[in-house]
Amino acid sequence: MANEAKPCPCDIGDRMEYGGLGQEVQIEHTKAYVVKPSSSSDKAVIVIQDIYGWQLPNTRYMADMLAANGYIAAVPDFYVGKEPWSPSHDWSKFQEWLEDRKPTNINKEVDAVLRYVKEQCGARHIGAVGFCWGGVATHYLALQYPEIKAGVSVYGIIREKEDRFELRSPTLFIFGEKDEVIPLEQVCSLEAKLKEKCTVDYQVKTFPGQTHGFVHRKREDINPADKPSIQEARTDMLNWLNKYM
Repeated sequence: MANEAKPCPCDIGDRMEYGGLGQEVQIEHTKAYVVKPSSSSDKAVIVIQDIYGWQLPNTRYMADMLAANGYIAAVPDFYVGKEPWSPSHDWSKFQEWLEDRKPTNINKEVDAVLRYVKEQCGARHIGAVGFCWGGVATHYLALQYPEIKAGVSVYGIIREKEDRFELRSPTLFIFGEKDEVIPLEQVCSLEAKLKEKCTVDYQVKTFPGQTHGFVHRKREDINPADKPSIQEARTDMLNWLNKYM
């Protein structure tokens, strides 16, 4: 029927468990969770973890969602075996913990994963999606790696690099209006500076009422009132990747 509702490409959460559909593999000096679509694809997305690490079910679920939409998805361990942050950790020690886990010090791991998806998976079109810490890392990749054809940075901003607005890859930035980690004035400043300095396509989108972590929240943690925003943000992510890859 013409008026029949089509399933949202990000509705996979209603049909799938968080156990993970992929497998863990060794990629040179680090490990990664890799999941492939049911049919062959030459498109790969590097999915970049938040502070809770590459094994967080939420992040692997995002990779599974990408694979269900036709992408090879790789979630590397960007901490290379070092302990991820834990909710039980003392937040006063966070900056100390972050010292040897900087999201702008990941070239060695990115280079290894790029070799892997190209040589082992046959990828010819490569994108990146990252959450929180990984959102910052995705912003960094957009500055450093023009071969990455599309980036989606979800609640992450580089704050310290002078050239942080001169993107080399088309990038979608997604934020929540009520994010206590990234105040709205930082989002507004990012958008203004990108408008002034960026020469590639970009979009900055803020979701009203949403908090940090909303896009990759597990379905049992989703308030029904938030579900439309979460689905819209996930669809935006897929549309951005589809457009540039």
